[in-house]
Amino acid sequence: MKFKNQRANMGDEAQNEVRVTDRRRVYLDAEGGEQVNAEIETPNLKPTYVEELEARTKAAERQVQEVQARFDQLRQQLQRETDETRLRLNRSADERAEASRARFIESLLPVMDDLNRAIDAAVKDAPREAILEGIRSTANSFQNALASAGVEPIASLGEQFDPELHEAVDTGDTEPEMEGRVIDEYSRGFKMGDRLLRPARVKVGRQRQSADYTEHSA
Repeated sequence: MKFKNQRANMGDEAQNEVRVTDRRRVYLDAEGGEQVNAEIETPNLKPTYVEELEARTKAAERQVQEVQARFDQLRQQLQRETDETRLRLNRSADERAEASRARFIESLLPVMDDLNRAIDAAVKDAPREAILEGIRSTANSFQNALASAGVEPIASLGEQFDPELHEAVDTGDTEPEMEGRVIDEYSRGFKMGDRLLRPARVKVGRQRQSADYTEHSA
């Protein structure tokens, strides 16, 4: 009876033993000896939800890399287009500036012609009026060339002195109504649109003091 109980206990222990699958592979080497290749299966201890999170993380990383690569591609394309546009605009601006200079020089050619005619008239002892007429024609041609380029003379004589447009180089006594006004112009000023090219050099009126005031001051 005791022997039967021992056999029963041994049977239970055998059933409770953990079964291990031996996946080692036996093969013959070149000399005919047996070799064992151990392939012990490592159990996967990660829960299913962890594996899913890892898979999602890897997928998100791949998506981020794809988006970054696309962004870099678009940025490079935009940079190329910007550079091409800048070059095209610069080239167009240079062409317009060159055409503008050419038109201005073309408008000055008649001025040179008038100057040459005036010189020829002076050399040939032409009448004074003929020489003056040639000079006037030259001045008119030059003013027309400036006007075609958008250059305008600054009005000065009789105008209120404006330090933004006039440069006062002298003052002179004048009547009270001309106080602070331009009474003479030494050189004409010019502007192009709102840009001042040079101010007019002028003489500004100063109210004449009376004799009584002068004697009282003395």
